[in-house]
Amino acid sequence: MEGNTRSVFTRTVTPEQVLERADVLAAEEPLEIRISHGAGGQRRRLPVAVTMRTPGEDEDLATGFLFTEGIIRDAGQIMSVKWLEDNTILVELQPAVPVDEQRLTRHLFTSSSCGLCGKASLDAVQTVACHFPKTGHPRVDRQTLFGLPAVLRQAQKTFDATGGLHAAGLYDAGGNLLLLREDIGRHNAVDKVIGAALRNAWPLPFRDQLLLVSGRAGFELVQKAAMAGIPLLAAVGAPSSLSAELAAISGMTLVGFLRGERFNIYTHPERIAD
Repeated sequence: MEGNTRSVFTRTVTPEQVLERADVLAAEEPLEIRISHGAGGQRRRLPVAVTMRTPGEDEDLATGFLFTEGIIRDAGQIMSVKWLEDNTILVELQPAVPVDEQRLTRHLFTSSSCGLCGKASLDAVQTVACHFPKTGHPRVDRQTLFGLPAVLRQAQKTFDATGGLHAAGLYDAGGNLLLLREDIGRHNAVDKVIGAALRNAWPLPFRDQLLLVSGRAGFELVQKAAMAGIPLLAAVGAPSSLSAELAAISGMTLVGFLRGERFNIYTHPERIAD
């Protein structure tokens, strides 16, 4: 399996010159996620999704995806995660894990820009159980929020080489970075960081952690954070109307345009200390 970058030849054009040089791009490749479920000789393999992602931490990605899509409830429902071939990963579920095969009959293709293709309504999300945060918990100082993007940026090693990756970071309420994952897709970065937390045996729900994403706060990112019970989602970019609506009914504080010493609070402002 190759790394998460690719070397290319490029020409940089300015009004004064054309400079020929080597460059580094973020890798983008398809990953097929399959599951194996059932007991004994009745075990079945099913394709679950094909997602365009940056290679690396794919076990985290598969675990996080299955969790945020409501296929598993915790990492303990997974027996093993193994490669079948390049870009095809198999997650073997415990025999007692129920799987709704009818729900998985469609082969879900996920691009690197769209996490929940086909899930266009709040009703679709509310059919899957999620953890609700505690009201008013945790309390986060505005200065702590101001500092989150700089901490995230300093930890983005692959972004330094390519300039082409999103990041998702889990912090404690004091602004200390606990986990970071990068990917060409925003939703993949979130699945990777949630999957990593699950694989590291973090107890669910994640009601004491904050999630920061490097781009906009789309509906699918709020849905994934809500599945884990994350109480505060902050984004460097803008939220959508549907993401704000889902955050409101999920009890989540949604912060957007977190840049420099400024941000907007769209839902549940009681968690932000005055």
